[in-house]
Amino acid sequence: MSKINFSGGEPFLWKNGEFLGMMVRYCKETLKTPCVTVVSNGSKITESWFEKYGKYLDILAISCDSFNPETLERIGRGERGSTKRSHLQQLVNIKNWCSKYEVEFKINTVVCSANFTEDMTADIQELNPMRWKVFQCLLIDGENASTKDLRNAQDMVVTDDQWQQFCRRHSSLKQFVPESNDTMRNSYIILDERMRFLNNQNGKKEPTESILDVGVQKALEQSGFDLKSFLQRSGDFYVRDLEEGYAVGTDCSSGSSSSQRRVGVCGEPSSLEW
Repeated sequence: MSKINFSGGEPFLWKNGEFLGMMVRYCKETLKTPCVTVVSNGSKITESWFEKYGKYLDILAISCDSFNPETLERIGRGERGSTKRSHLQQLVNIKNWCSKYEVEFKINTVVCSANFTEDMTADIQELNPMRWKVFQCLLIDGENASTKDLRNAQDMVVTDDQWQQFCRRHSSLKQFVPESNDTMRNSYIILDERMRFLNNQNGKKEPTESILDVGVQKALEQSGFDLKSFLQRSGDFYVRDLEEGYAVGTDCSSGSSSSQRRVGVCGEPSSLEW
């Protein structure tokens, strides 16, 4: 295994990130995984977590769907009450902690009806993440596609034209990595808490048999994973850079590097929800 990513839900919720930290450490120390990453909304992250577990983490991606507080409120990332940390201020805090503890900083954004007209160029340039992954809002049956689901995101979906408007507005940014619905579907290997891969070929996450019961290979054959699509969206970018001899934080086009921390080299690219 070349890469593993922990996402949620919110992975820092359980025991304030302590359990997540132990898993990150296990992947790096015991499994020798070259690339260990986490996706979080950032609300529960503290500097003390970085002090204890930062050295085992390669990339931390923070979800930020807008730099406008009112838009964040509409989307559901707003903070109410003076005692709660601002989502945007916490984003800056985490950026600084990542720099201090030599963890690569990444931003994930979902383009939806609430933010597709926004110009995020200046904010992304200021934060300067190593990668800005931008997703087109995707409906998944059983999760967010109707009033019967826990969430109903039907009114948040953007048209392909609206999606393209957002992409054109930000295409000049070097960190910009757009993923449309077609690009996302089937190009991720997702493993749930019961160690089952989730197949999204039919528009919903259908679990395979557990790898604990049938092994990885048989379960993977049921996952619907499309390796070609994974490679086309450069899902192997971090491991590929290591194989080609670049240090972490390197701009591969210029050979310049912001950090020389190395995490190893691996063989065949693979991923758990990259």
